[in-house]
Amino acid sequence: MDEKKEVMEEVISGAIVRRFFQKLESNLAIDVAIVGAGPSGLVAAHDLAKAGLKVAMYESKLAPGGGTWGGGMLFNEVTVQNDAAEILHEFGIATVPYGEKYHTVDSVEMASGLIFGARKAGATIFNAVKVEDIVMHDGVVSGVVINWNPVARLEMHVDPIVVTTRALIDGTGHPSEIVNKAVNKAGVKIDSPTGGILGEKPMWMEDGERTTVENTKRLYPGLYASGMAANNVQGGFRMGPIFGGMLKSGRKIAEIVKRDLGA
Repeated sequence: MDEKKEVMEEVISGAIVRRFFQKLESNLAIDVAIVGAGPSGLVAAHDLAKAGLKVAMYESKLAPGGGTWGGGMLFNEVTVQNDAAEILHEFGIATVPYGEKYHTVDSVEMASGLIFGARKAGATIFNAVKVEDIVMHDGVVSGVVINWNPVARLEMHVDPIVVTTRALIDGTGHPSEIVNKAVNKAGVKIDSPTGGILGEKPMWMEDGERTTVENTKRLYPGLYASGMAANNVQGGFRMGPIFGGMLKSGRKIAEIVKRDLGA
């Protein structure tokens, strides 16, 4: 009897399906879930994975990187302060000094370099995946409820699946989507002046850069916020196309989570 001929189409499709489901199954119970793969989340993912924690990121868009790609008004160049440039250099991202206090960075190199660095450190990134809810166990945020973003956009009635986690970081930027779910759906009081979300103020770059880092913290058992999500929660000012505060916020939240998880 002749041996069955290997069909390339079957092999390729099988490889994609089997490897993806191995990846998904191995990330159903994790140490840290990060929602939003922007600059603060990617730095946090890199640092946490490098510390040996199991980290998964969920990005609703097809391309991770957050608002980095477009630079300022589609001029694909951004700025960072000197100390934040040092973080980029750890990822192998080149910067060019600009005056005494700042560096400029090619925004495409920055976005792709942060993504690559997070992956090589061991973090897993699920793109086109939306976190539509959180999991609460005995007063602790304990997981994320995920679905495909196209399913959500098309308003299809498709049930999600659940990933359990020991720590959940909101890196969704200006909307603070995950903290919103905790406050408005779960009814929890978070660590903010009002116990709720104050909302972002207009632009003031210098103050916004400072408060982005200051406002990075644990908000509730199991729940954290970084970057613009943290600033929106605490009522900080918007900062625009300067990214030092975002990078330093990601590093700070990683240190807080590592301490809380004993890593």
